[in-house]
Amino acid sequence: MEHSSLSELEIQRRKNLKAIIEMGIEPFPAEEFKVSHHAEEILSDFSEEKNNFQNVMIAGRLMQKRIMGKASFAEIQDSTGRIQVYLNRDELCPDEDKSVYNDLFKKYMDIGDFVGFHGKVFKTQTGHTSLHASNMTFLSKSIKPLPIVKTDAEGNVHDAFSDIEMRHRQRYVDLIVNKGVKETFIARAKIIQAMRDFFLDKGYIEVDTPVLQSIPGGAAARPFATHHNALDIPLYLRIANELYLKRLIVGGFEGVFEFSRNFRNEGIDRTHNPEFTAMEIYISYKDYHWMMNFTESMLEHIVQKVYQKSEIEFDGKMIQYAGPYERISMYDVIKKYTGTDISAMNEGELKAFCKSQGVSVDDTMGRGKLIDELFGGKCEKHLIQPTFIIDYPIEMSPLCKKHRTDPQLTERFELFINGKEVANAYSELNDPIDQLERFQEQLKLAEKGDDEAMMIDMDFVRSLEYGMPPTSGLGIGIDRLCMFLTNNKTIQEVLLFPQMRPEKQS
Repeated sequence: MEHSSLSELEIQRRKNLKAIIEMGIEPFPAEEFKVSHHAEEILSDFSEEKNNFQNVMIAGRLMQKRIMGKASFAEIQDSTGRIQVYLNRDELCPDEDKSVYNDLFKKYMDIGDFVGFHGKVFKTQTGHTSLHASNMTFLSKSIKPLPIVKTDAEGNVHDAFSDIEMRHRQRYVDLIVNKGVKETFIARAKIIQAMRDFFLDKGYIEVDTPVLQSIPGGAAARPFATHHNALDIPLYLRIANELYLKRLIVGGFEGVFEFSRNFRNEGIDRTHNPEFTAMEIYISYKDYHWMMNFTESMLEHIVQKVYQKSEIEFDGKMIQYAGPYERISMYDVIKKYTGTDISAMNEGELKAFCKSQGVSVDDTMGRGKLIDELFGGKCEKHLIQPTFIIDYPIEMSPLCKKHRTDPQLTERFELFINGKEVANAYSELNDPIDQLERFQEQLKLAEKGDDEAMMIDMDFVRSLEYGMPPTSGLGIGIDRLCMFLTNNKTIQEVLLFPQMRPEKQS
């Protein structure tokens, strides 16, 4: 890289890099550094009375250094937090050559460099638990300066790395300098693991299904298309894994689940990203009533496991995850918030009613899409506490079993939290003749211009012809659930690398 494109600080860091090499020190060593302890462990467990942590090796990123002649203080940040290190020149360099302290540490080491220390833990006169270093090992050079975020005595933050686009584009910097970011993703990992453990403890099997599919099925969504050169066929990134998991139920598994990366060619907003994580689980001999109870138990288990409580704050509201949750039908919730029973309306009447309610409609929308738009525009925002919306009209659920008492409805529920869908579940349709007819209705919607209508998957229909037992399935949007359980208001805050336009090259 030409120096003309670098800032003065970057140029100086490259000079420091050269000086370190000239000292005979490898700036990017390959040797293992045997870390024995981490900052959080030392800070929480050190006791002067016990005189523990007397032979410690720690490593991390240099975040601060205060030079005071022969003695200095440094602060390093490892994967668990920050800890202070005390360095004394004569103890660190007992021989006549003091260059490791005078030159390497004082002159050439920069904020952001990685360094390892060997020493013993003590408390300073001001009460700070610190490491008294007896040896220092240079581990890696940082040639680009970090933003230095400072908080003054009044609590005001200066030079914050807070630009949203920069934070999401350079997540590696965001994780280093902004408090709470890493904790969000640690919590996300714990949420997923708690959910996985809940399923495994009940004897269900985790599986993998194809990401590249010849027919994108299992949801109403626009897919991403690609091409397989060797087979010379079009393929699609999966929009859901439902149809493959149900094939496994046909094959004899009693309960299967998968955490899958799904892809939908749709817009990006505060709760949508084109690439997202979903969990789907299918269990034989169950129905949607059983699955509602199962979902309540699972969510309460996750929250208790991760946070040791059942109520979590989100956006200033306390959300209670201990069941039971309210259960209300799709038609009843629309009546509740519009004052009108739409259950007997035909497509034309429903379209006119949507317009009267200020809900946008177009000619491609069938009855199911119209009801969905009406529900989204008039009802969702009121569903703050966990709420099951149940018994969807048949037009909205092409993969769902007809209701046992009303053939115009389906045995389906969606779970809403804070006005957003988090989970979707069915008593699964296992009648192959009915399933084919539903697919054919979807084909008619596609011919009207609905680019989210499902394609006909004849192999899936064939699998049902061999017989699938009564089954209930559940899908959960992991990213949205993590938003609510970590008090983050946008999906981008719980995705390490959210989708963004390519960065403009200067």
